[in-house]
Amino acid sequence: MFARHVSMKLKANSAPGFNRIIENDVLPLLRKQKGFRDEITFVAQERSLAVGISLWDAKEDAEAYSRTGYPEVVKALLEVLDGTPTVETFEVASSTFQKVAAKTA
Repeated sequence: MFARHVSMKLKANSAPGFNRIIENDVLPLLRKQKGFRDEITFVAQERSLAVGISLWDAKEDAEAYSRTGYPEVVKALLEVLDGTPTVETFEVASSTFQKVAAKTA
């Protein structure tokens, strides 16, 4: 399993708009992507910071999404973003998500 960690600085008072865009635009797009498993988002309203972690079956699936779907996600979030999101990728070492065993290193 593979994970993408996206850190985003939000414009002041835009957390409700961020949540709406995630629910109405981003999640439907992610659900159509090959290998997509789950998305978890966190918002620290007092700091105008959001983090999204998406889980993927394989690195190749996450990379394909990065090239094709992710630009659409950023475009949808433009009204609430303050700057460019930072993306990091990881191989999942362990998870309790649906009892999926991570690869052993």
